[in-house]
Amino acid sequence: MSRRDQAAGEVLVRRLFAEHGAALMAYAMRLSSDRAVAEDLVRETLLRAWAQPAALGDDRGPVRSHLFGVLRGVAGTPAAPTEMLDAVGTLPPGEREVLNQLYFQGRDVKEAAASLGLPAETVKSRSYDALRRLREALTGVSMGAAG
Repeated sequence: MSRRDQAAGEVLVRRLFAEHGAALMAYAMRLSSDRAVAEDLVRETLLRAWAQPAALGDDRGPVRSHLFGVLRGVAGTPAAPTEMLDAVGTLPPGEREVLNQLYFQGRDVKEAAASLGLPAETVKSRSYDALRRLREALTGVSMGAAG
């Protein structure tokens, strides 16, 4: 890439951030609920826009719409199976077992609670915590790989 192309790309990213950064950040915060993750999502979105400037068009509406679509894609990029297994392996044993009962054994909350000898509310809270931890771990993995 020539210096001229690089400079033009930097100007483009700055312009996009100035015009759309606040809206992208607000949307990323709704998707991730974590400021650091949201900043990474916006950064990756702008990098992808810089890599494909022709996709942006000229009109402000379509540009913002395109950027929101890119951001959704960045936030929703599924993890590779090995990354998922690694992330599940980091969960506390109780949370891992709840996910096993609910998602791999196909049991509902009541059946999982009976199988594990736990109250249904404990199964629900462990499931919620486990899914939150997985989302954080996988978002961190995908952001690390992308940046």
